[in-house]
Amino acid sequence: MRHRRLSGVIVLILVLASSLLSGCAREQDDERTLTYWASNQGNSPQQDRRILNEEFEKFTARTGIEVNVEVIGWGDLLNKILGSAVSGVGPDVVNLGNTWAASLQATGAFVPFTEERMQRLGGRDRFLETSMSSTGMSGRPPSSVPLYGLSYGVFYNKAMFREAGIEQPPENWSEFVDVARDLTRPSQDQWGMTLAGASYTENAHFAFMLGNQEGAQLFDSNGRATFASPRMASGVQRYVELMSEHRVVNPDDAEIGSATEAVGNFATGEAGMLVAQNSSIAAIRAAGMSDSEWGVFPLPTPDPLPEGGEAVRSHVAGTNIAVYRNSENKDAAIELVKFLTSAEEQSILNEKYGSLPVVSDAYDNPAFNTDALRTFSRILAESSKQVPMIPNENRFETTVGAAVRDLFARAGTNRSVRREDIAEALDQAQQKMRSGGGSTR
Repeated sequence: MRHRRLSGVIVLILVLASSLLSGCAREQDDERTLTYWASNQGNSPQQDRRILNEEFEKFTARTGIEVNVEVIGWGDLLNKILGSAVSGVGPDVVNLGNTWAASLQATGAFVPFTEERMQRLGGRDRFLETSMSSTGMSGRPPSSVPLYGLSYGVFYNKAMFREAGIEQPPENWSEFVDVARDLTRPSQDQWGMTLAGASYTENAHFAFMLGNQEGAQLFDSNGRATFASPRMASGVQRYVELMSEHRVVNPDDAEIGSATEAVGNFATGEAGMLVAQNSSIAAIRAAGMSDSEWGVFPLPTPDPLPEGGEAVRSHVAGTNIAVYRNSENKDAAIELVKFLTSAEEQSILNEKYGSLPVVSDAYDNPAFNTDALRTFSRILAESSKQVPMIPNENRFETTVGAAVRDLFARAGTNRSVRREDIAEALDQAQQKMRSGGGSTR
């Protein structure tokens, strides 16, 4: 009997040991698997997953680290990141809009890229200075690093320009509106330009760019919102009146929620111009429009510029990548960042997405020497302005972006949008921001 009991105890010990070893093995396996929240850079999440998983196969073969990728649309990404920052439950690695870098850094959710970590990526000097300017607050180690370089430009349909007798792109805002009028034929469902009127991110970007052209000051030296001003109202008015006053934009565009959706209107010939970032190149190609059918020119500015106005044609746009502080796989996560910012992957991914490499050693690829990408590169380097790297910048995007969205909603239903309506919308957005609000809903 004692032998049977002893045998039973031994069996139990072996079972428990086996279970423990199995659990340890699973835990070790889990440590070799990363969760990555990727932003929607291509024309669809499905395309993004295909592009990224092809590259991650190489990463896994080299490192043994698996990557589970989830592609998240820009309209949802910020709120999802903020939710994970509060809960402490999130992925290992995440993409973010570079304009959010300081705001998200303030949450403390991300690993700082210290000098030691930057050296693992090849050193800070590899990265373009313009792109590195939007990685976090001044005086602190970056909480994210650049991944895809972007700037705004105006895509135009060459055939539609020829048919309308337009011989060259407009050089100032007045000419820009005139060209849009010449392209607009509502009876044929053809419009001068298309835009994403329901996208709070796009709207906030345009408010920033056109507001700076008018000489608006968005924040004071203490980071307090000061954008409810006549100059900012002038910038927003120029944007919204493309639909409400000049009627060169289809009223249905008030319901378009992303630049990717607006690309469809441009690629099918429903609109002659599209103001968008160079990442839209991939979507334009995917929609069946060849590179020879379109061109790009810088976003025009008023001529002359108002006193204090700047020739801002884009903000320093781009996508950054960050590692969560709560990740149990930080070392593997840094390896993934190193892989994605390598010269090889920067060349491959940015060529596929139509974006710009953020590291100098990736520009040997002739794909980045096209007329279009040279234009976007010049805009990024010479006429782009960095958004303020302050903790509450993300609330500027949500409050102002939502306010402009609501103004487009009025214009899209043929309701007038008066100057006082714009001033009131900006004042309410500023009050929300100062009080800590800022829902996009």
